[in-house]
Amino acid sequence: MLIIQRYYLKEFLKVLTIVAAGLAFIFSILELIDKIDDFLPYSPSLKTLLFYILFSFPRYLLYLLPMAALLCSLFVFSRAKRKEEITAIKAAGGRIKTLFLPFVFGGLLLSIFGFILGEFVVPEFSKKTIAVKESITKKGKKFSFKEGTIWLRATNGSIVKIGLYLPEKKISMNISIFKIEDGRLRERIEALEAEWLEINGSNGQWKLRNVILYNVENGSVSRYKEMEYPFVKSLDFFSEGIQKPQDMGIRELYRYTKKLEEAGFKNLKLIVDLNAKVSYPLINFFMVLLGISLAVKGRTGGGLVTTAIGIFISLLYWFGHVLSLSLGYAGILPAVIATWLVPVMFGIIAINLFVRIPE
Repeated sequence: MLIIQRYYLKEFLKVLTIVAAGLAFIFSILELIDKIDDFLPYSPSLKTLLFYILFSFPRYLLYLLPMAALLCSLFVFSRAKRKEEITAIKAAGGRIKTLFLPFVFGGLLLSIFGFILGEFVVPEFSKKTIAVKESITKKGKKFSFKEGTIWLRATNGSIVKIGLYLPEKKISMNISIFKIEDGRLRERIEALEAEWLEINGSNGQWKLRNVILYNVENGSVSRYKEMEYPFVKSLDFFSEGIQKPQDMGIRELYRYTKKLEEAGFKNLKLIVDLNAKVSYPLINFFMVLLGISLAVKGRTGGGLVTTAIGIFISLLYWFGHVLSLSLGYAGILPAVIATWLVPVMFGIIAINLFVRIPE
């Protein structure tokens, strides 16, 4: 690697670290400010609030990395263009595209980093964020949720397993209830489906359908078409503790989507979100190419102008991507097209501009 390449790469990484970490930190603080009214009645410690910011950080880093990559590319190379460094390299017989090769590979590494961040880091830190939130509000961990399966303890002490929970429909499927007394299993209830019913004068209760009741003590088996079960609260009570699809990894979200399909439910939003988790990190690579191309070919002006251009392009991408995803959620566009349309458009533009950089 040439000395000039190492110099630009060092500048790029330094600015990228500052901008990406700074933006993610600011947005993490803004999230805490948004939640502070809910936390203040419980008098949380400063240490706990700092942990909340820390655990929110990776999610915002993942979302804001493309903007940071674009801003850094524009900043580093527009400054080099203004100082006539690019012209000097050309005059010395240097090839411009060769100069940018480390940044092409760097953009690919950023995309890989985005995949790793979204698949392994964000889901784990999301769980820690939920745990901190529960510790602040003194709720404690009352259930376990993974890939749509919920384990919890009913108010009568029974252990409840819900094989698949659909929050939007307030429907639970494949329910198993284990009644344990004195350390022994006394009764087991298996239900194919349960629905939350609002009841006048109360908060409502679950109605189990297609129920099989196993009495372990006398060995009897009873079947019921319906059975009321008042010992589990509405799962809306646990909604804040249930991990959202955007905070799941690709594998976890894929398994959750497959479970829904096997149960006869096709959730378009989850399918679109699953595809988006693959397409979104790739935009980091395209943003690096776009930033280099715009900085070298045009006159981006000073630092404020460069920042404004970078923010405008980033917002243009986000608005376009969100609009495309919304069309996918509504079923107007197929999931693959909805998630890849805007990234591919930006990719074509970025690659075309990069190829046309004059030597």
